[in-house]
Formats: sequence, structure tokens, C-alpha cells
Amino acid sequence: MAALMAAEAAAPPGPTEATETSETAEAAELSRALSRLLPGLETDSKVGRRRALEALQRALEAAWLEAPDGDPAAAAAFQGPWARLLLPRLLYCLADPAEGCRALAAHLLDLGLRRAARPRDALPRLLPALAARLAGPESARGRPPEACEELRLALVQLLSLAVRLGGPALAPHLDDALRVLRRTLLDPFAAVRRESCECAAGLARATPDHFHMQSESLIGPLMQSISHQHWKVRVAVIEATGTVIQFGSGKSVDDVLPHFAQRLFDDVPQVRQAVTCVVGGWLLDLRDRYSFFHKLIPLLLSSLEDDIPEIALAAAGLWEKVGLQWQRENEDDLKDKLDFSTPPPARHPSPETRPVLGCRELVFRNLSKILPAVCHDLTDWVVGTRLKAAQLLLVLLLHAEDHSTQHLDTVLRVLHRACADDDPAVVRSCTRSAELVGVFVSPEVFLKLILSTLKKSPSPSGLLVLASVIRGCPREALQPHLKVIAVELARPHICQGSENRLYGEHLLLCVRTLVSVCREDCRGCSLQLMEVLVTVMALSGATGLSDKVQETMDALAAVQGVDGSQDLYREHVGPLMEWVAASHHDWTVHSVELLQFNVVVTHAGPALGEVLPHLVPILRSCLQPARDPQMRLRLFSSLSRVLLSAKQTVDSQGQFHHYLNTVAKDILVPNLQWHAGKTAAAIRTAAVSCLWALLSSDVLSEKQIWEVQEMLMLDILTTLEEDSQMTRLISCQIINRFLKTSSGVADPDKFIKIYPELLKRLDDVSHEVRLAATSALVSWLACIQNDDGKSYYQSNIQFLYRELLVYLDDPEGAVQDAVLEVLKAGSVLFPELLVRETEAVVHKHRSPAHCQQLLQHLQALPPAQ
Repeated sequence: MAALMAAEAAAPPGPTEATETSETAEAAELSRALSRLLPGLETDSKVGRRRALEALQRALEAAWLEAPDGDPAAAAAFQGPWARLLLPRLLYCLADPAEGCRALAAHLLDLGLRRAARPRDALPRLLPALAARLAGPESARGRPPEACEELRLALVQLLSLAVRLGGPALAPHLDDALRVLRRTLLDPFAAVRRESCECAAGLARATPDHFHMQSESLIGPLMQSISHQHWKVRVAVIEATGTVIQFGSGKSVDDVLPHFAQRLFDDVPQVRQAVTCVVGGWLLDLRDRYSFFHKLIPLLLSSLEDDIPEIALAAAGLWEKVGLQWQRENEDDLKDKLDFSTPPPARHPSPETRPVLGCRELVFRNLSKILPAVCHDLTDWVVGTRLKAAQLLLVLLLHAEDHSTQHLDTVLRVLHRACADDDPAVVRSCTRSAELVGVFVSPEVFLKLILSTLKKSPSPSGLLVLASVIRGCPREALQPHLKVIAVELARPHICQGSENRLYGEHLLLCVRTLVSVCREDCRGCSLQLMEVLVTVMALSGATGLSDKVQETMDALAAVQGVDGSQDLYREHVGPLMEWVAASHHDWTVHSVELLQFNVVVTHAGPALGEVLPHLVPILRSCLQPARDPQMRLRLFSSLSRVLLSAKQTVDSQGQFHHYLNTVAKDILVPNLQWHAGKTAAAIRTAAVSCLWALLSSDVLSEKQIWEVQEMLMLDILTTLEEDSQMTRLISCQIINRFLKTSSGVADPDKFIKIYPELLKRLDDVSHEVRLAATSALVSWLACIQNDDGKSYYQSNIQFLYRELLVYLDDPEGAVQDAVLEVLKAGSVLFPELLVRETEAVVHKHRSPAHCQQLLQHLQALPPAQ
């Protein structure tokens, strides 16, 4: 036996024994090397301590260079000296007064953790040391014990390394780790915050069984950092929050969501994308996600309308995964809908990208919880919030489809308010939402609500909602209700609801949308639509909607099968005239019906010739002197425009002459009578203008003009004395026209009264009036042609010669020339008399040139027979 033992002792060691012997030898060698250097760490000189740390670094690096990276034997050999000799001293050096020594100690601790065979053995001493250095006492406030930013970053990175290497072994030390993170998540150095976020996420993943009990303590610091000025910090906080809640307590979701919602407004796309990914991850993987569907879904759906395509695509992908997953999880409940799927509704805006059934069901089942918050945000004072809410409402309605009928009252009420928003983007999103209401909801339902609202309080936003809903509604569904809509729009309280331009635009939009959607179906309500268009044009005034109204009329005419708005008026002018004239006995200048009448009169064109039995009595009634003067002025203005083109308007059928006596005697004569006041003078000017327009239209024969002359000449002569230059000028022109169409002198007593009034106008302050008066005198003289009768006027003509010879020396050369023409025209009556009168005054003129021209003209006349 003794011999055997001796042999065994002399035998070479086996492989296991050799390895253990080698590790022991290496550890012993490393221990001896370290033991020689460690005393330097305790010297009072910071330079000495630093040199010792640098020597330790060189020794360790030299030892590690000899062993391959990741060699288990080397790691095992290092474990003993590391845990027994290095770790406690390096942890002590973390509090060294010298910053350089602390940095080297942190670096060596990092290297040691990476090389040690059992790094988790260091956790009981490492975590308290890091907590003391980074967080200090729990009750202490202010800056952490470590003042250097770079060192704090290195220590947090060391903690992250410990979390990654320690794994579940960190559970007993969770308090220290969380205490550190609560402080470093609020560190002034942005890099420390980012590293802390990664560390918090790693800690949550490493200790899921214990972390959830304390996860809520990190939510406060994370939310304080979520609005940090550095966008990378914000992204890190959002991602860390996602992991912390995923492995922590679902109770924190409510605390986090308001901050996440605010980050959806972040100017940096990466931040918004981080929120989208985290929320999508929660909807897929959060343990109690069903409890938070109504809170998380709006955040993810909001990203579907993001300005950055990448974010919108990411949100769409996540949302589809959520819907498909929920669909699988609730397959039994959805069996009938899956087996008998319905096609997309008609006029669906994007049937090829219709959301999957799971997504639609999720929205429908949570809509009652989501909608109140959306409606509240649509009234927020911040434009960005309102815009996000409007975009979200659009997405919700697109998913809810016909299920939105259950919430239609709420939806329409909020759209009615939001469509009055000052921001165009909000209004655009809301009008798109209203279009979806038209796509998915029956007209019987939405018209009952919308029209009742318009009856109570007509508004531009209410009309915009109606127009948008009509635009989305299918033609065949809208057709049975078309007449009802047109009749309601034509009611006075709606079509006359406001003179505001926006109101008129939206009312016009309703008509234009009806025409574009229903097309030929509009023939049955064309009259009501015309009433609306006439009212919009009447009330638009200076707002400049006339062109748009005309375009809409042309569109209505096209679907009506007629050529343009003129034919449209021809078809409806009779009912339109009756419609506006129903209350003409009570009209004032402020009456909407007066404005509507003016529109019909000035735009109906040839159709007016067909309704003279209605038109003339209305004018006769409204243009009496007892009626509102301002109203009469407005009517005369419209009448003048019509009479200027009488052949294309009132006389289009050649019947106006039947009403000439009424127009002259019952309309013009009363308004040419003199009354005091500027308004009365303006009315006389308007009446004179109407008469001139009638005479200039070439619709009256000479006989008819003579009849008008007989009725109006004396009144026109009185208007020659008006203060208004325009009135005097037009009166001269009218008298000239009367005289030119007279074949001779019918009544000498009346005729003889004309020239003195014209002669007075040669003293007029207006150059134009003086010239017009000379032209009228030429016409007056031309009327005296009968040799037997001219002797009756000799004394008057002699007086006229004398007066005209005075103006032949007028300072104005143009007046001299005009008077010379008058004298030449009248010279054929009594040439010898004119020669004597001229010779009698020629020497009195400043310049005898015109007198000499006249005498030469008289000498050239043929001798009287």
C-alpha cells in the first residue's frame, strides 16, 4: 500500500488537477503582483495614488493580453484576486478626493466586471458604493456627491454593465439601483439622463419578477425628463418608459399618457415616432392592455395622420397588427362577421385600404369612451390640439363606418362648432369628417339633425357641415330627399340668414354640391335652388360672390338641359317674379325682397319681356312719391340699366309699347315733379336718366317718342334748372332727341316755350351743358320749316338771333363755334334780319372773326324765292 501511494504521488497530475493547479498559480502570481501595487493606493499623495492606479491598469492589461478574450480559465484565475484584493480598494477609491483617481477607479471597475468569472458576486458591494456616489443619502437633496459630469456618466455606465451582467441577481439590490436611477434620471448632464434611461430599461428586463413592485417610483423622474430640451433625451425617456411600464405596473399608464399625448406635438419626428412605437408595443404586449384600449388607441391613431410618411406608415403597420391580434384573440365573438364580411360602403374614400375587421371593431367598441375626449380637445384654445383632435375624429369615423350613427348627434354638434374654427387646417379635417358622415349614415338620419339645427340657428358652419355631408352621400341615397333640402335652403330664415360673405359662400356651396352630386335629379327642385342663388347674389353686395353664383347657375343650367343662366331665368322668371313681389307693398330700401327683385330684373335678360304684366305694376307701385325715397333710387338705377338694353330685356317680345303710357305717365311724371331736398333731386336725376335710357334704346318709334314728348316735355323743361349738372345735361339731350323726332310744330304755344329755357343753359357753369343746349337749339330751329308759319315766330327768332350773337363773342372758343353753327342753322329762316343784327354788333365784339364768318355764310345763301 505504501508503495502504491508513493507511485501515485510520483505520477504526473491529471488534466483537471493541472487546470486547477494552473489557475491557482496564475491567481497566486496575480495576487503577488497586485499586492506589490496595492499599498500605493493608501498613500497620502494623490500623485502616488494615481501612479498606483495606473500601474494596476498596466499590470491587468498585460495579464489580459497573455490570455485570450473570454477565456474561462483566465476569468476564473482573475476572480479571486479581483474579489479579494481589487474590488474593495477600487470601491474605496471611488470617493478619492482626486478626480483623476476616481476616474481610473471607475475604469478599472468596468474592466474588472467584464473579466471576472462571477461578476454578480461583486453586486453586494458595488451597488451600495454606486448609490453612495451617485445618490447619496435618501433624504439628501441637491447635487449628488460626484461633482464631475463625465464621472457620473462613467458610474451610470458601470451600473448599466452591472445590470447587464448581473441579471436576476440584482433583485436583492433593487432598492439601491432604483435610488440611483431616480437621481440620475434628473441629472443636469443630458448624456447621464440618456444612459440612465437605458439602464432603467435594462433593469426592468433583468428583474421582471421584482421590478413591477417598485416600477412606479421611476415614473415621476421619467416624466420630468420627457420634456427635456435635447430630443435624444426625450426619445430615450419615451423608450425607457415603454419598457418600465411593460415590465412594471400597469397603474402607471394613466400617469404617463398625458405626457405621451403632448409629445405627439413634438417638432422632432424621432420623438413622435418613439411615442408611436411604444404605444403600439403596449397595445400588442401590455399584460392588462384591454383595460387601456380606449386610452391607447387614440394615441396610435393620431399618428396615422402624421406629416412624416415614415411615422404614418409605422403607425399603420402597428395598428394593423393590433387589430389582427385582437381579431385572433376574439375569433369566437367575431365568427359571423368574419364568415360573412360586408363589402366597403358605396363612395368609401379608400376601399382598397379599408381597415381590417379587428381594427374597426376595436374603434367601434371603444368609440363611446374616446369621443368625449376628442370633442373636448376640438374646443381647446391651442390650435395644435384642435388640429390633432380633428384629424383623430376623421380616422375614428373612417373606422366606425355605419356604427357612427349611434353617436351622430354628438359628432354633428362638435363638427358644427369646429367648422367655425379660425384655422383652415382644422376646418379641412372637419369637412372631411362630415363627408364620411354622408358616406356611412343614412340621409334620413343626418338630415333630420342638420336641418333642425339650421332651423333653430342658421350659421356658416352649419351650412358647411350640410354641404360636406351632401358631398359624401351617394346620389341614389340623396335623391328622395333632394326636394326637402332645396325647400329648406330656400326658406327665408336660412337663405336670408346673414349678409356675411362666409355665410353666402357656404350657402352657395350647398347648392353647388347638390348640383354636382345629384345632377339631373335637381330638375325637380330647380326653382328653389334658383331662389337661393338669387338671394345669395342679392345679399352678397360688395363681397364679390357674383362670379361664383354665376358659375353655379351655369352648372344648374347644364344639368337642367338648357343653355346658360339666361335660359334658366326664362324657365323660372314668372314664379321668381311672383315670389319676390308677394310683399312689394311693404318694401323699403332695407327689404331683402327689393334686392332679390333687382337681381331678377338685372340678370333675367330676355326673360323680362315675358313678365311685363308682373314687372310694370310692381314698378308703378314702388315708384310712387309716397314710397321710400332710397328704395325708389335703387329701383330707378336698376330700371335704367334694363332700359339701356331694352331690346334684349323688357322689349325682347316686342310688347313693351303696350306699357309705355304707364311707364311715362304713372312712373316718370310723378318722379319728375319738383320737391325740396337732396334725395328728391337725386330721384329726379334718376328719373331723367331712365327716360334718356329709354329714348336711347331704339325701341320706340317716332310716334311713340312723340307721345312721350307730349306727356313729359314740360317736366323736362323744368329739370333744366336742376342743381345737378348731370340732370341738366341729360335734360338737354332728351329735349334734343324730342325735337329731332318731331316732324313739325304741333302746338306753337308749347313749342315757343322751349327755346328760352335752352337759351338760359348757354350761361350754365358746365361747358358740356352749354354745348348740349346749342345742339338742342339747332334741332329747335330745324323744326320751323313752313314758310307760311315761320312769320309767327319772327319776333322770337329775332330775339334768339340777338342773344346768340352775344355768345358769339364768348371767351370759350368751343362755345363760339357751337353758337356759330346754331346761327348758320337758323339763318335760312330770316337771313336779311340776321345780317342786320350781325352788322349792328360786329364792331362791339372783341374779335369780329366769327361775325365775319357768319356774314360770309349769309352772303353765300341763295336769294329767297
